[in-house]
Amino acid sequence: MVDITHKKDSLRTAIAQAVVQVSSEDTITAIKNNTVPKGDVFAMSRAAGLLGVKKTADLLPDCHPMPIEFTDIVYTIKGLQIQVLVTVKTIYKTGVEVEAMHGASIVALNMYDMLKPIDKGIEIQNIKLLRKTGGKSDIGTDSSKNV
Repeated sequence: MVDITHKKDSLRTAIAQAVVQVSSEDTITAIKNNTVPKGDVFAMSRAAGLLGVKKTADLLPDCHPMPIEFTDIVYTIKGLQIQVLVTVKTIYKTGVEVEAMHGASIVALNMYDMLKPIDKGIEIQNIKLLRKTGGKSDIGTDSSKNV
């Protein structure tokens, strides 16, 4: 791991995205009506995403274990796509970009697992960092605005 002992704690925020593309409007209807055989897709995927954020350092060797002060997971349905946004905040010496992307990835994988019995054409797309604030640089945002 990189030595971060010389760094000062500061507010670090990251927002990451994953997109789950389904192949049928019937899949979206099943999600909305909570009729997916494996259960409530959004609730279960949120729980999986929270665990993913918290367990990042356990799975990626160079990630520092850190206190996670806040995690939010938001879903937006647009046609046959479900956009997943994961926001992570901490007050620490290093950023939470990987934690946010890991959380978004785990949410998408859990959705895939829950939906595969009813939809064989699911794809996970566009896992990426959208914004980061704190530390040396901000990415993807006007630094004068709060994320």
